[in-house]
Amino acid sequence: MTMMKPAPAVTEEICEAFLSASDALLRRRANLISDDGIEDFVALGWMDWHGGSLRITALGHMALLRIRTRVDAVA
Repeated sequence: MTMMKPAPAVTEEICEAFLSASDALLRRRANLISDDGIEDFVALGWMDWHGGSLRITALGHMALLRIRTRVDAVA
């Protein structure tokens, strides 16, 4: 039985990594996402596996919206 690792704290580093990961998925380059990053995003509920493909969940889309809104507000 595989044990899931606990969800990490949501930090600026995790948010930046998730932005990069979502961009990689959009470009169909999931191979650019680190295994540890995928584990973190799955543990947070931001990504999941669907038929052997990695996808962003509804919760992940909401997180992206919040992250992008925060990034745009700072810029």
